Amino acid sequence: METKCLIVGAGISGLTLANYLKNDDYIIIEKDEQIGGYCKTIKKADFIWDYAGHFYHFKDEEIKKLFMEKMSNEEIIHQEKNTKIYYGDRLIDYPFQTNIHQLPKQEFIDCLYDLYNKIEKENYDNFLDMLYGKFGKSIVEKFLKPYNEKLYACNLNNLDKNAMGRFFPYADIKKIINNMKEGKMSSYNDTFLYPKNGAQSFINKLYDSLDKTKIKLNTEIVNIDINQKKAITNNGEEIKFEYLVNTSPLNNFLKLINTQESKKIESELSYNKVLVFNLGFEKKSTYKEHWIYFPQQDINFYRVGFYDNILNSDKLSMYIEIGFSKDDKIDVEKELKDTLKNLEKIGITNNNKLLEYSTIIMDPAYVHINEHSSNDITNFMEKINNNNVYSIGRYGEWTYCSMEDCMLESKRLSNIINNA
Repeated sequence: METKCLIVGAGISGLTLANYLKNDDYIIIEKDEQIGGYCKTIKKADFIWDYAGHFYHFKDEEIKKLFMEKMSNEEIIHQEKNTKIYYGDRLIDYPFQTNIHQLPKQEFIDCLYDLYNKIEKENYDNFLDMLYGKFGKSIVEKFLKPYNEKLYACNLNNLDKNAMGRFFPYADIKKIINNMKEGKMSSYNDTFLYPKNGAQSFINKLYDSLDKTKIKLNTEIVNIDINQKKAITNNGEEIKFEYLVNTSPLNNFLKLINTQESKKIESELSYNKVLVFNLGFEKKSTYKEHWIYFPQQDINFYRVGFYDNILNSDKLSMYIEIGFSKDDKIDVEKELKDTLKNLEKIGITNNNKLLEYSTIIMDPAYVHINEHSSNDITNFMEKINNNNVYSIGRYGEWTYCSMEDCMLESKRLSNIINNA
């Protein structure tokens, strides 16, 4: 079998790329029985859940136009983000560093004092070093350090200073002080769109626009020869390609290439796993937020989200996210028991009856970006690009990015392939 463009993975990146290709000379290989990747939606009884919280934030007009052309207004909910941090005896606005005036007086003074007297550097050694330099001791140790340790499940010294890129809510002292009077600061995702039938609704529309005979589900690539431009599937079929675009996790893709260089880079990659509980309860909670962050070490989850507050439904519907290192063994039953106990302790459930739940383990979940592996990845990508082989998307490129970023990269790559 031959094709101009072989696409590995039928998630948002792969399906967007295929939608932008001008001809039908492509094949998509997806090892799962369903499309979507991590953008799948689960429906149980009255509840609609995603694999984790997936919300659409658009800054690029063309990508937004594509979304709006695929989805009718009746299928979409428009929301202004309402997010909080559970801190001590209160909820404070996110991000923490721009809302320290909402803390108890002495803690506010400590944060403001350390912020004013912080020691900035021209170059930072790592992510934690950057946090101390930008925000001072109190803000870091009250929220930024404990929360990000729970999120990434690693020592923050191991992350690059720019590990979160533009998604990290930087703010200088002038902006922080102005926010005390002017109110909530804006961020990249102040508003979002969410399909009423879950995030996968849009993915399904991308899929529906394509030739289904060119999409092979339940099929897996087991070997890729970049120089010979051919791939072998798990059923022994050989696919020759002119272009290959990987959207699967880079650590898995590197194993398929199976060279000394790819093995070396694969061994360097670090990431966490995230256990996601989707929970459906009998009645609504008093909480009105869309999602809440938890820096506390005695609470097992780092974030909870409320689908019912997004969808305006009448039963409490939540996602719970718990971070683990890539080598951790996860005791799902214990974590569910601890989660239900903690939800009760902080007043979210209040003896509310659990009706339905689902369990998902995202592996990998958040990639760990550090300078050494990033340089090796960049050099490797340049080499394979010369052979018309690309790896894109949040996991394919091994980066921290949004769904819109994945779509933009797919569109950019489609221009290269279309014009070849």
